[in-house]
Amino acid sequence: MSCNSLNASINDVTSEVHVPRRGFMRAALLLGAAALLPAAYVGKSLGSTNLPKVRAMRLPPVSTTADAADQAAWLIYRTRFIAPEGRVVDTGNGGVSHSEGQGYAMLFATWTNDRPSFERLWNWTHAHLSRPSDALHAWRWDPRRAVHVEDLNSATDGDLMIAWALLRGAERWDVPQWRERGLAIGRDILAASTREVGERTYLLPAPYGFDHDDRLVLNPSHYVFPAMRALAAARPDPRWAQLERDGLWLMESARFGEFDLPADYVQVDRISGAVSLARGWPEMFSWNAVRVPLHLAWAGETDSQALQATVRFWKVEQGHNISAWADLRSSGRAPYSANGGIVAVATLGAAATGVLPTGAAMPDLETAGDYYAGSLMMLSRMAMQEGVLASRTQAGASAAIARV
Repeated sequence: MSCNSLNASINDVTSEVHVPRRGFMRAALLLGAAALLPAAYVGKSLGSTNLPKVRAMRLPPVSTTADAADQAAWLIYRTRFIAPEGRVVDTGNGGVSHSEGQGYAMLFATWTNDRPSFERLWNWTHAHLSRPSDALHAWRWDPRRAVHVEDLNSATDGDLMIAWALLRGAERWDVPQWRERGLAIGRDILAASTREVGERTYLLPAPYGFDHDDRLVLNPSHYVFPAMRALAAARPDPRWAQLERDGLWLMESARFGEFDLPADYVQVDRISGAVSLARGWPEMFSWNAVRVPLHLAWAGETDSQALQATVRFWKVEQGHNISAWADLRSSGRAPYSANGGIVAVATLGAAATGVLPTGAAMPDLETAGDYYAGSLMMLSRMAMQEGVLASRTQAGASAAIARV
């Protein structure tokens, strides 16, 4: 996607750092000049006592194997978006690759018990995205550049997914070195991409570019709660539990606009601890924030107000067209319907909150317009099985035991 008339505005926003989220670029193009407006208002402060209490950290779901329909979906995804050498191709963004995409596909391979694909994906990731100074990964690889990796900044969501996939691959196929590498990635995320403000600990989107003298800039969709729980279970560290508690608090605090939705980017004031829409970033619920309900549903946080607000916004139960995004400043909505990936996340959220039946049908992978839509479809399928269906099964078993 391109829009030459907006290039100057986008360059102003991104001049400070190469930002590890191509979703921001899409949102900026949609929002245009509004991307540079100041935050509309300040959210709840750290001292608020009106927020719901977050629950104690739960263990991650046990590794599962995809059913026949999900296996078929994986074959479509693998054929359309993964090159033979193991590079995941962002077909909607010039054919680049991201650490996030490598992590997604590695995760899908563990779920579908596809070890050959997993090994190709991990070998390519390790060979082309590894950073020399730690176990993290460069966020972007561009086939159009003479130097394919121009920016060694990492993306926290991508590294969380890669680490989680390595832990799962190690467990499924009994490869201890994958487990150790996954733990090393988790260790370096904690060291490089966490910051404290007051009594709370926050997860930065990347080690560089988001930690300012007066504020932290955060991307709520980088809180991949199931991955964080898996890392905490594999090697206990109180910082993971703290990140989860404060992350769930952030999901409830960082909701804005008429629809009470999570934002793509928020900021935390270093002095007051107040949470607000991030200054200089698109004030939107868009390509990034759509993953907030995905991660909450996957983690079983079905009473989260952030999850429930997105379900209400999408109005899945009423059969309305699902909006692709919302402007949190003006309450404007996308003039077109969401792609199949967002429809899949909306279906997952509706099933998790009881609006739709458990296991509601997901969009067909054949209809995915690009890599990101296909990834959201696959992630939603996984989360439906490991989050929604697993939670219902566990609840049913607990009820049966109670009756006995």
